[in-house]
Amino acid sequence: MNSPFPALVGTTIVLGITGSIAAYKAADLASKLRRAGAEVWPVMTAGAQRFVTPLTLQAVAHHPVATDLWSENDPAVVAHVDLADRADLLLVAPATANTLAQFAHGLAPDFLSSLYLVCRAPVLIAPAMNGKMWSHPATQANVATLRARGHAFIGPEEGMQACGYEGVGRLWPIEGIVAEAARMLAASD
Repeated sequence: MNSPFPALVGTTIVLGITGSIAAYKAADLASKLRRAGAEVWPVMTAGAQRFVTPLTLQAVAHHPVATDLWSENDPAVVAHVDLADRADLLLVAPATANTLAQFAHGLAPDFLSSLYLVCRAPVLIAPAMNGKMWSHPATQANVATLRARGHAFIGPEEGMQACGYEGVGRLWPIEGIVAEAARMLAASD
């Protein structure tokens, strides 16, 4: 495969999608990762499903979408553990303040946060939220905790937000997220 990002070819990326309005951009992200040669396994929180359907992500990723921690299709396999073990990279885009808090504090109420706790692959987080939420001391403390664990962040970007505010909080451009995922995977070889 002739990919603009050779480091993505043949890799397994678990794409966590959370309940930000930017969740609609996850379909484009999954498509671009897949076209660059990665296997993309989407995981959607309940909030993400309010903005975009699992069927949309399944169609572009060509893999089933994990949405329910309690839905186990194979009694011999714990789905969130199995998927975490296959991951070369856990990419969460968009990541909400709620998800950052769950990750930072080890809370695991859903498939994505449970997968996070068992995943040993590198983690790339692309936050997207209202700028006031992003700058809140609680969110910044959670970001500092996750960075101290070695997790990488890309963004958020400054600009007009869906809520009407202007400031830092927009999802980083998709092309930049793909490039950073490729850079991280190349560095981990």
